[in-house]
Amino acid sequence: MGMISEFKTFVQRGNVMDMAVGVIIGGAFGKIVSSFVSDVLMPPIGLAIGGVKFSDLAIRLGGTDEAPVNLAYGAFLQATFDFLIIAFCVFLLVKAVNSMKKPAEPAPAPGPTVDQQLLTEIRDLLRQRG
Repeated sequence: MGMISEFKTFVQRGNVMDMAVGVIIGGAFGKIVSSFVSDVLMPPIGLAIGGVKFSDLAIRLGGTDEAPVNLAYGAFLQATFDFLIIAFCVFLLVKAVNSMKKPAEPAPAPGPTVDQQLLTEIRDLLRQRG
């Protein structure tokens, strides 16, 4: 029973739920960005380059006509664009969240220690004597 109650405590923590929501939203956001890159961004770029469809770019390494072995570098380029756009959006999001946070107030300067107070009193007494 100890492991089950430990698991229940773990799942009920706020951080786990926040992470789960983040993963779910991140997955959905990734699909949106993938569609944006493949359906909106890459076609005009391919047209500007000369009618190239990036997802079809490949180098044939061998195989038969029925089952060719291709190195599909176009799909890799498209996935790289997906990653860069997602990374840039996450950067902007983190930057926006950080700008909304209040700057931490500096800690007050610590007062003199007991030793410093005693030395100050001794110095003051010595000044009064002579």
